[in-house]
Amino acid sequence: MEEKKGKLFLCATPIGNLEDITLRVLNTLKEVDLIAAEDTRHSIKLLNHFDIKTPMTSYHEYNKVEKAKYLVEKMEQGVNVALITDAGTPGISDPGEELVKQCYEAGIELTSLPGPAACITALTISGLGTRRFCFEAFLPSDKKEKQWILEELKNETRTMILYEAPHRLVRTLSELYEALGNRRITVCRELTKRFETAFRTTFEEALRAYEEETPKGECVIVIEGRSIQEIKEDRSKAFEEISIEDHMARYESQGIDHKDAMRMVAKDRGISKREVYQYLIKNEL
Repeated sequence: MEEKKGKLFLCATPIGNLEDITLRVLNTLKEVDLIAAEDTRHSIKLLNHFDIKTPMTSYHEYNKVEKAKYLVEKMEQGVNVALITDAGTPGISDPGEELVKQCYEAGIELTSLPGPAACITALTISGLGTRRFCFEAFLPSDKKEKQWILEELKNETRTMILYEAPHRLVRTLSELYEALGNRRITVCRELTKRFETAFRTTFEEALRAYEEETPKGECVIVIEGRSIQEIKEDRSKAFEEISIEDHMARYESQGIDHKDAMRMVAKDRGISKREVYQYLIKNEL
């Protein structure tokens, strides 16, 4: 008879206020055979607070590949494993992603126990649009990769969410301001804790404020996306520099038929297809 495999439980833990832990997570942490923690020294405080005696093992960025193999082997032997991060939901901007991947490859069952996530907590109190958003986590340290991402974000229309450490906050705000221009932002700090703040401001105002006050606590930056109307206007302005006949010729030279080229020119320039048609008739093109 084949031995029953264990299961992976992704357990969200508080991002500050310990009362945010769920009953389901508490029960799971007590019932599993092993807890894989990003920093066992940090997590032992959580376990002690709730009188959880389950053994722990470290699972972090620097051992994530090899340790994931070890944990998968344990689960294949029937061991149930709970994965926790220092704070928040495992797998979001942390090494849990690798363990999940290896579990799928090995056919290990897994589930996620929902709970705190700093990115969502910040978004909901930001006062910015919540219907469409994207999460960028920490900007990369590599300069070329960071520049590539900043260029990509310039025309992002969704609300953007980033993480940053307090000692790098001013530098990151400066880089974002230079790349994106002055936008409405909300800087959230110390989420769910006693001194929680949501500073609704702009890049310019925030940079002025932090000249006088040194930011403290882990930060989440929520940034308004670029207006779709503004993007359309910029696109139209760019095409105003060439004539409609040259614009038509660009598309037709690609093998696009006349009617489709008219439609595409109209869309590029923010005018109606009829206006393009009338221009062409008037100029006998």
